[in-house]
Amino acid sequence: MDAFYASVEQRDDPALRGRPVAVGRSRARGVVAAASYEARAFGVRSAMPSVTAIRRCPDLVFVSPRFDVYRTVSRQIHAIFADYTDRIEPLSLDEAYLDVTEDRHALGSARAIAEQIRTRIREATGLTASAGVSYNKFIAKLASDQNKPDGLCVIPPRHGAAFVAGLPVKRFHGVGPVTAEKMARLGIATGADLAAHPIAFLRAHFGSHADYLFGAARGVDDRPVRAHRQTKSIGAERTFEVNITDAAEAAAALAHVADAAWIRIARSGEQGRTVTLKLRDASFNTRTRARSLPRPIADTAEFLAIGQDLLSRELPVPGGIRLLGLTLSGILDHVPAVQPTLPL
Repeated sequence: MDAFYASVEQRDDPALRGRPVAVGRSRARGVVAAASYEARAFGVRSAMPSVTAIRRCPDLVFVSPRFDVYRTVSRQIHAIFADYTDRIEPLSLDEAYLDVTEDRHALGSARAIAEQIRTRIREATGLTASAGVSYNKFIAKLASDQNKPDGLCVIPPRHGAAFVAGLPVKRFHGVGPVTAEKMARLGIATGADLAAHPIAFLRAHFGSHADYLFGAARGVDDRPVRAHRQTKSIGAERTFEVNITDAAEAAAALAHVADAAWIRIARSGEQGRTVTLKLRDASFNTRTRARSLPRPIADTAEFLAIGQDLLSRELPVPGGIRLLGLTLSGILDHVPAVQPTLPL
């Protein structure tokens, strides 16, 4: 989906249309959960601290998230997916892989299926979706971002390697900021740069991730679409430039981490019963503390409250706190199960 949370808010409130909108909290420790395309033009992005977003876009309008509404719309979208295939691998409330090899409605090609799905989503929800159509998950994921918003990108097998070669590696699914920075130090900026290195070089520098990177750089990805993808935990953590010694400062820092974590939790659509605090001290010793409830964690306030209580029991920390993290686990197994070849 295109700027999903923000687009839902603009759909439901005409006064927000055409304006830079951020879903999240505008207070000092707030985090942007989603940004409209008008806000993105100013450099506002999801997971950005609210104070930074306001600095970049003084006219930014903050809207409190309505996760129940987003889940309702997500169910509408996934119901449309299920009309075309049972092989659906959800990535979040607004994104999924679909294996449409079966061609249930005899539309003749994956492109035609994607076009029909996008049309039905617009008719049912009033929102736009972008689709990437290709012969494997890696390239389909890249293609889905290629022509956003409201776009379609089809990459057939004969064009896969060339498509990947021209892209920056930081766009590769599975290459996060730390890996991208490491690649930059090695002189790897594009898919072509990555493909120029032998597997031995990649294994020496990227370990178990090397085989995936080696194939991806050549447009190869053999991972199947997994209809029952079980998430084990979702969270966030932050390393501090200066160790935190003050209890109030530690509580404020954990609140920021909790906001970032809950954005990911809400976007995933998952529910869980266990909150785990991760704390690393000045001597690099790491400790974890967890608490489980007999029911799912209700909301971000309860998630944070449990985290704050766990943290309070660890204070004071000699030498200060270097890192804080907060995760949700005990994920409930509720995700529904939502080859001859099919032309792209």
